[in-house]
Amino acid sequence: MISALTVQEEALLARALNAARETRTLVMEPGARHDAARVFHADFTGSAILVADERTYAAAGKDVRESFRAAGFACREPFLFGPEVWAEHSFADDLQAALGSVSGIPVAVGSGTINDLTKLAAHRLGRPYMCVATAASMDGYTAYGASITYRGSKQTVECPAPRVVLADLEVIGRAPPEMNAAGYADLLAKGVAGADWILAEAAGEEAIDGAAWDTVQTFLPSWSEMPGGIARADPGRLRRLTAGLMMTGFAIQASRSSRPASGAEHQFSHLWDMQRETHDASTPSHGFQVGIGTLASLGLYDVLLRTGMVEVVDLDAAAAAWPSLARTEARIQSLFATGELAAKALDETRAKHPTREALRVQLERLGNTWPEIRERLAGHLLPFQRAAAMLREAGCPTTPERIGISSERLRASYEQAYYIRRRYTVLDFAMRLSIFHAAVSRLFGPAGFLVD
Repeated sequence: MISALTVQEEALLARALNAARETRTLVMEPGARHDAARVFHADFTGSAILVADERTYAAAGKDVRESFRAAGFACREPFLFGPEVWAEHSFADDLQAALGSVSGIPVAVGSGTINDLTKLAAHRLGRPYMCVATAASMDGYTAYGASITYRGSKQTVECPAPRVVLADLEVIGRAPPEMNAAGYADLLAKGVAGADWILAEAAGEEAIDGAAWDTVQTFLPSWSEMPGGIARADPGRLRRLTAGLMMTGFAIQASRSSRPASGAEHQFSHLWDMQRETHDASTPSHGFQVGIGTLASLGLYDVLLRTGMVEVVDLDAAAAAWPSLARTEARIQSLFATGELAAKALDETRAKHPTREALRVQLERLGNTWPEIRERLAGHLLPFQRAAAMLREAGCPTTPERIGISSERLRASYEQAYYIRRRYTVLDFAMRLSIFHAAVSRLFGPAGFLVD
């Protein structure tokens, strides 16, 4: 028996769906794949074109196609990717060419990669699409935008969310355990994303959107409790995990921004994705990367909140020490050399680099409100050790080496991650206070969190 969501959770889910800009229908039930044709034709006319890979077609695609045959509805020959597909621009080009040669509505059957590729290809063709989720592996099913690698750079390409999302909880329960564990890590990361939003609002960088905040944060503690149930594929836990991920995507969709769901923890993941070509290792899942990024961010937060380091900052000295843009650009060149990643870091940093005068005003603002900010952050964030234990119980890696990232590379990633995105996070907070390098050094010292 799969436990139901609470009345309050169902009400928030209904409000989030109502506020969504593109998604009209969400079906999240066991066996829903067998009803795919009816769900499709409640929102679309014409034929369907299934998009899957070999594994997702076996997991759900065959049954989805059979539902169309049994109902007497048209379903064209499916487009199947090979086993080595990933969310890279060339695969979207191939899919767009194939879909463009026939009429019909794409139906993505899969998880993150299949959904993002179909989302982008459908958008370019001016078509809506439907998504059939095969794992609770990430929050992008209902999100606006597709995360695509282009010329070595991980980018969020603006494109609409699916009109219809179908999540079969039987299929999700049979997904490889590491996929649902990755989704759990992606969900737990929303705590850090929220903390970074608190800091951004306090710094005057980006005000919190109350509706989006409530959609993600209200039930985050209950969605992420009892993580061992994820590893055991407990139906009730997987339902809550799936609901939490769908809700997060709705918040992104309604706000047209990934800010409700993405902070410094995702910057680590994006960095490692973009370094794919320069490191001879297979790329771990997005969720597992984000899980390590969450712990890296929580470690930095713990240092800032518990050591008194912020309280003793000389704000005038911090503003005076702020480097010029030219000096910062030279630093970026020394970290990234040349290439697409260096160009990305330069563009993003130029967009957010304040003048010393503007920084001094911001630091004064933060200094005046720091006691209140600190109290709010301490009440909001999970402690590092508690988050690590929860991730471990869900079946997620909790040390960087488990995803092919050495301790030395993780340490270097703090500064590199700061430069690759203009979004204000805890990395910017520490950098602008001139305590970034000291805080990171404490993390990797003898008593630090990030030493194995």
